Amino acid sequence: MRKIALALGVGIAAALGSACAVGPDYHRPQFDTAANYKEAGDWKPSEPNDVLTRGAWWKIFNDPVLDDLEAQIDISNQNVKAAEAAFEQSRALVAQARAGFWPTIAANLGMQRQGQPVVTTSAGAAAGVPTGGTGTSTHTQNTYTAGVSANWDIDIWGRIRRNTESNVASAQASSAALAAARLSAQAELATDYFELRAQDQLQKLLDDTVEAETQSLHITESRYKFGVAARADVVTAETQLLSSQAQQVNAKIQRAILEHAVAVLIGRQPAEYSVAPALMRSDVPTVPAGVPSTLLERRPDVAEAERKMAAANAQIGVAKAGYFPDLTLTGQDQYSSTTFSHLIRNSNRIWAVGPALAQTVFDGGLVRAQVRGARAGYEGTVDSYRQTVLASFQQVEDEIVTLRVLEQEGAIEDETVKKAREAETLTLNQYKAGTVPYSSVITAQTTRLSAEETALQVLSSRLQASVALIEALGGGWDSSMASAK
Repeated sequence: MRKIALALGVGIAAALGSACAVGPDYHRPQFDTAANYKEAGDWKPSEPNDVLTRGAWWKIFNDPVLDDLEAQIDISNQNVKAAEAAFEQSRALVAQARAGFWPTIAANLGMQRQGQPVVTTSAGAAAGVPTGGTGTSTHTQNTYTAGVSANWDIDIWGRIRRNTESNVASAQASSAALAAARLSAQAELATDYFELRAQDQLQKLLDDTVEAETQSLHITESRYKFGVAARADVVTAETQLLSSQAQQVNAKIQRAILEHAVAVLIGRQPAEYSVAPALMRSDVPTVPAGVPSTLLERRPDVAEAERKMAAANAQIGVAKAGYFPDLTLTGQDQYSSTTFSHLIRNSNRIWAVGPALAQTVFDGGLVRAQVRGARAGYEGTVDSYRQTVLASFQQVEDEIVTLRVLEQEGAIEDETVKKAREAETLTLNQYKAGTVPYSSVITAQTTRLSAEETALQVLSSRLQASVALIEALGGGWDSSMASAK
């Protein structure tokens, strides 16, 4: 009998090895990409081509404070930690699916006490026929059992294989989602940080403006004291100074909000964290966009969408396996005895092994509907993948044109600030000489402040666009990093 069971197991294993998994094998849909980005033109990035392969992409900004903040994203950012937990859950699902390849073996040890009635006859009965009253009693005994049983679902049609394939792809999608969450948090942190530094620069600009306008007020008051200026000039200077002081105070609001945002991104309570003021950098490092075809391998959201396609494709095979019978190999080896001390003996042994084939005869179209639903689910992931790719191209093109145009605008604004400062100095000197009214000084000061604020905003936008381009290009990530392990 054991030889028969062994031969049966070997035969089933051979059948399993030659079996094919039903359902379509996965092939990534083709996506024709343009040769180059339209908006790149003759725009020249400032950083080398391999800058994004170094992982810590934010180091191109050469800011130790930013480096320290970015290092805390993986440790304390709650969105990243949630994505890590989701990834761990997907890995557990892979392990669960792979467990289906192996038999389930169970051991049991039990004791049952059983009683049954026994009929008795009165004394003197002949031939077992009672001559008097009859009665019953209860006979009790203990039955002890011990043994093992096994159940093995033979994956002839590939249902378990396709399910495992789907879970592996889903885990890889979860890994890419984790990378996307990390990159998003890193980019948001860098963006908020540069906005905060722009507020620091604006605060200094307003401080300098208030100081300059205070000196202008003193000049006006002195001229009025000596009768060479009207009282209206003093009032106008006071009004201008108060307006700038109001801006100076108001600027603190946005900086505080940005500081709170930075604290939350690194997992800190806003009340427990602060960023010391510092001047803003004046240069904007930029990275090359490469060619569109490489973007499909560099963006984690594109990889996530592609892996979801693979998972959905495998589910078609899982559904199709429902058309075919299930083959299960079962076996048990058990001992049963009324005496525990004599339980493990050959005379008390009962064993059995054999295959079972089960086929659903009628299901009301259930399997057909499941296959149709799996196909529709796959088609939906294909559409989502294509849309994600298109959106990624759009984001890169948007940031390239933003950087290219802002770079040109920045050069113009820098020259505007230079001329506005010169005009302000000349106008103030003319006022001191009594050749122009004070309204000309106010106009020159207002023009200079507006020009400096605009130049600062352009510089801030360029830094933020640089971060956005790096995020659109996938940071330092590529598809080989997506893992189910």
